[in-house]
Amino acid sequence: MTYDFDRFLRYDEMSAWLRTLAGAHPTLLTVESYGQSHLGRDLLVATITDSKTGEHHTKPAHWIDANIHAVEVTGGVAALYIIHHLVTKYVAGDATVIEALRTRTFYIAPRVNPDGVEDALADRPLFHRSSVRSWPWRDGHRWPGLHMQDIDGDGRVLTMRIADDDGGWMEHADEPRVMIPVGPLGAPTGVQRYRLLAEGLIENYDGFTIDQPRDPAGLDLNRNFPASWGVDVLGSGDHPMSEPEVHSLVRAVKARPNVCGYNAFHTAGGFMLRPSSNLPDAKLPPNDLFIFKTLGEHSTPLTSYPVHSVYEDLTWDKSNVMGGAGDDWAYDHLGVYSWTTEFWDAIYHATGEHSPTDVWYVGPTPAQDLAVCKWSDTHAAGTYVPWYSYDHPQLGPVELGGINALYIWTNAPSSCLKAEVAPHAEVAIYQAMASPRLEIKLADATSLGGDVWRVRLGVANTGWLSTTITQHARNKKIVLPAVVEIANVGGATVNLVEGESRVRIGQLDGRAKFLLDGGMLSDGTPDRHLHTWLVRASSGTKLVLTASHQRAGTASTTITLA
Repeated sequence: MTYDFDRFLRYDEMSAWLRTLAGAHPTLLTVESYGQSHLGRDLLVATITDSKTGEHHTKPAHWIDANIHAVEVTGGVAALYIIHHLVTKYVAGDATVIEALRTRTFYIAPRVNPDGVEDALADRPLFHRSSVRSWPWRDGHRWPGLHMQDIDGDGRVLTMRIADDDGGWMEHADEPRVMIPVGPLGAPTGVQRYRLLAEGLIENYDGFTIDQPRDPAGLDLNRNFPASWGVDVLGSGDHPMSEPEVHSLVRAVKARPNVCGYNAFHTAGGFMLRPSSNLPDAKLPPNDLFIFKTLGEHSTPLTSYPVHSVYEDLTWDKSNVMGGAGDDWAYDHLGVYSWTTEFWDAIYHATGEHSPTDVWYVGPTPAQDLAVCKWSDTHAAGTYVPWYSYDHPQLGPVELGGINALYIWTNAPSSCLKAEVAPHAEVAIYQAMASPRLEIKLADATSLGGDVWRVRLGVANTGWLSTTITQHARNKKIVLPAVVEIANVGGATVNLVEGESRVRIGQLDGRAKFLLDGGMLSDGTPDRHLHTWLVRASSGTKLVLTASHQRAGTASTTITLA
């Protein structure tokens, strides 16, 4: 199939596209299931690396996942684009990509929540915050109140407006598709006021009141990770990792200890968000804040996305913080630099100004809404819908129309989709290449007489980050130390005069350390380690010297005693 990243793929089509691409490039791409969703769909992860230069687990790796929230489907397109970019650019001879896949691995899970996404993209869409599993009421009981759905079968979930003298909304004077709030003084004389409701049906309508039950918001899989999880967080689930999608993802990442960086793809807002969701920056290691800032200074010019702390910049009420998020889990529990990318900023495209950091709470201003409406007529035609009459089975005559939010505010429209996600491939490669990497820089043997040899192994971390990745990981001792090992060819035991064949050598700094030394321009060698063995063996014996680290990879060389 041909796919130009200008539309959102349903699950079966996405799976077929991935497997076809993998079949065409078996030495670069494999696709496997790392678990099943609530409804039994395979959760797929793509592994991208040049397998001719080593197996995926022997190289430092970068993890990306997308579509944990049901309607945030732009992130899934970005994940697929990056997979395609890595494979096709490698084949085309792109030097940067060739080096990235020669020395690093990418793990990309493009659809963490296939059940929810499938409902969102259905011919008659049904929107969930995240999981489709009924929660906290397992029987799926529909409580009294409004339940959002496509009631007229046109494939859209719009807004219902009802003429109401007490309504809180009125038409924008310049554009009737845009509704603006009625202020304290009320509407001007003769201007109709409206009550706005999401398109849907009302359970147990009493003819006067319309409740909006919170329970249908349901499970939020991005509140189910085992980091600062709490029962007071909306949609957090029965317990940490109670949901198969999150349980499987956590196990998949933990099964790949070479993961050195983590990025979750969401929408919307046009932000790069970093931890913490529940702690002020004053409680994070200053070295980690410096690295987050440095990485952001590279990504922002590429993508236009500013970097924000979730707690410092996007938390409305700091007495009521978020817990159980994937990026917090990756930083807190894995000790890696983690990001949530919030794709797409409709306000920015329409006005050239970034969405304010409180847009998730207070929404756009009337001027911003109007600008997006006018912009949409050229770039996303049909996403602002003129009001039309509809005979609602419970409310009687209403009007449907307004914003088709899924395709203009929540996600990039098809005309912008590819251009929106493309720069993030470079961001992913850059952050993957920042990872630590063990290399052997010296390996020799010197005869001391009497079949005794001094064998030396010099190991270096040639990556930018330290082998612990973050200062947080170093402080909490999250990461195992690097190990060096000596063995005869074939694995026979080496006759050591002293010492052990397998030795822990600790952690090695990366080049980023030199930026944190006050600009003294005198680096030393915190990135290197030299280990020596004394062995007894005859001339001509071949020895295998190996250096390994759970994150920085594995390197080995063979020397001959001569």
